[in-house]
Amino acid sequence: MRHRSALVERSRATIKDGSKSFAAASMLFDKATRERVWLLYAWCRRCDDIADNQDMGRTIKGALGDQSNAPDRLKSIKVLTRRALDGLPTADAAFDAFGLVAQECGITQGMADDVIAGFALDAQDWRPRGEGDLMRYCYHVAGAVGVMMAKVMGVPADDEETLDQACDLGLAFQLANIARDLVEDDAAGRCYVPMEWLAEEDIEPGQHTKPHHRTELADIADKMILIMDRHAKSARLGAAKLPFRSRWAILSATRIYSDIGYEVRKRREAAWDSRVYTSKAAKLRHVSAAFFEALANTPRGPDELPRWTRSQLAEKAATA
Repeated sequence: MRHRSALVERSRATIKDGSKSFAAASMLFDKATRERVWLLYAWCRRCDDIADNQDMGRTIKGALGDQSNAPDRLKSIKVLTRRALDGLPTADAAFDAFGLVAQECGITQGMADDVIAGFALDAQDWRPRGEGDLMRYCYHVAGAVGVMMAKVMGVPADDEETLDQACDLGLAFQLANIARDLVEDDAAGRCYVPMEWLAEEDIEPGQHTKPHHRTELADIADKMILIMDRHAKSARLGAAKLPFRSRWAILSATRIYSDIGYEVRKRREAAWDSRVYTSKAAKLRHVSAAFFEALANTPRGPDELPRWTRSQLAEKAATA
C-alpha cells in the first residue's frame, strides 16, 4: 500500500491537470479536507477515463476511445473499487487513494456503486426517455459524488437534509456540463437530451445538433439551465451548514459552474460555436464574491423547489 503523502501528491497533480476549476476551489478548504477532496477526485477521474478509454478525459480530437470492450472496463472499475474499499492494494494509485479517503470519511460501497452505475449507463449506449431519466443519470455521475463530497467535509450520515443538498450541487454541475457539451457529446455518439424533449421541439432523431435546429437546441439548453438553477440554489442552503472554509469553497465552485450554465443560456444559438468556459479573471471574481457570501451566510433558496430529490432519484435508480 502506498504512503498517504504519495497518494495525496499524486491526487493533487491529477486534479490540477484534470479540472482547473475544481483545483482552484479545492485550495479554499482546510488542509485535511483539501487533501481528501483530491483523493476522491483522483478516483472519479480515473473511473471516468477507464470507462471512456481516455487519458485525463483526452484522446485525439477529443473523441471517446475505443468502446468495443466497455463491459470489461466497467468490470475493472467495480473490481478495483471493491478491493480499495476492502483495504487491499490495487496497483492503481487512484483506487488506492479512494480506499484511503473512504476509510477516513466513511464512504461506503453503496455510495461507490451509485457512481459506478452512471458509467454502466454509458457502457450500454443508454439514452434518456424523459426528464426523470436525465436526472437519474445526473444523480449517478454527479449527485452521488456530491454526497461523497459531503462526507469528506464531515457531514454525518444521518444528516439527510444536508446530504440531499449536496446531491443538488452535483446535479446542478452536471446539468451545466451537459448543456455546454451538447454538440461535443453528439460528436462522440452520446445524447443526454430526453427523447420526449426532442419530440416536443419536433426534432428528428439524431438531428438535434444540426444548424437548422440551433434555436430548438437553445430552448432545450434553457430548460436544463432552469433546472440547474433551482438545484444550485437549493445547494446553497446546505452550504450554510458547513464550516466557513468548506462553505467558501463550495460557494465558489457553485458560482463558477453556474456561470457556465448562465453563459450558455445567454449565448443562445451561439453557445456551441466555441466552448464556454470561465476565465481566470472571472474565477477570481467568483471566489471573491463567494467569500463575502460565505461570511454573511444568509442564503436564499430557490423560488421553486427542485422537482427531483435525492430519495426520488435513488428510488428511480433502484427500480430502473
